[in-house]
Amino acid sequence: MISATDINSIYVVALPIILLMIFVEVLVANAKNISAYKTNDSLGTLGLLTGNILMAVSIKGFTLAFHLFLYEFRVFDLVSLIPIWFLWLMTFVLIDFIFYFYHRISHRSRFLWAIHMSHHSSEEMNFAVAYRQAWLGPISKIPFFMILPLIGLDPTMIAVAGVLSTLWGIVGHTQIINKLGPFEWIFNTPSHHRVHHGSNAQYIDRNYGNLLIIWDRFFGTFEPENEPVKYGLVKNVNTFNPIKITFMGWQEIYQDIKNSKSSKEALGHFFGPPKTN
Repeated sequence: MISATDINSIYVVALPIILLMIFVEVLVANAKNISAYKTNDSLGTLGLLTGNILMAVSIKGFTLAFHLFLYEFRVFDLVSLIPIWFLWLMTFVLIDFIFYFYHRISHRSRFLWAIHMSHHSSEEMNFAVAYRQAWLGPISKIPFFMILPLIGLDPTMIAVAGVLSTLWGIVGHTQIINKLGPFEWIFNTPSHHRVHHGSNAQYIDRNYGNLLIIWDRFFGTFEPENEPVKYGLVKNVNTFNPIKITFMGWQEIYQDIKNSKSSKEALGHFFGPPKTN
């Protein structure tokens, strides 16, 4: 069984690679005269990342323990039924499948959007933006991914595959990598993910995949990158303060619920789609 130390080792190996990626991105962006990094925006990203890490660390043990508990009630004993290599492949694919729906619902449910919007609050696009993560994100994922140990996926494999899938997600946050030919049909490439971060009308709520783009193609949420992407929100936050960015969506929900004329209207403000203006 894979231990927590093995999972942490992945981060130790990945950190210098990520820092090198950012360094190379800065050099290439400057050479191509691309505006990729701004100091205030990067500081805001650092603040959001810090809160996300603190939350993730504080509940990491609980999440793994919860998955181990659910694994005791698994429907299928997949470890004994299929080869280990296929189980790893299945784990990666199913994590990505669940992530697609978690991500899609996070854009269409207002209270989940209040959590997720911080990731889209940057008007830049660079590797560091991948770490512009919501403070409550680690909690909001739990109800979605709990199905994986229940169907028989090993919790430690879920944890490792989840970390590696997250690291792949970093690659998509850049302007210096162009379209990647045949890979565009299967994987969520930088071109596809740039679309996801666009506020252009045709790019809104598109390309939800993390590792694979096949879910978007199948479920009708795919959009290719054709015109230049305008990054950020339709209504940008106009602040780099990570605390304001984290709670501004919740403040708007609170005010709308407070001003509601009925319980049905109040529930709509919480569970309904995000406001478009």
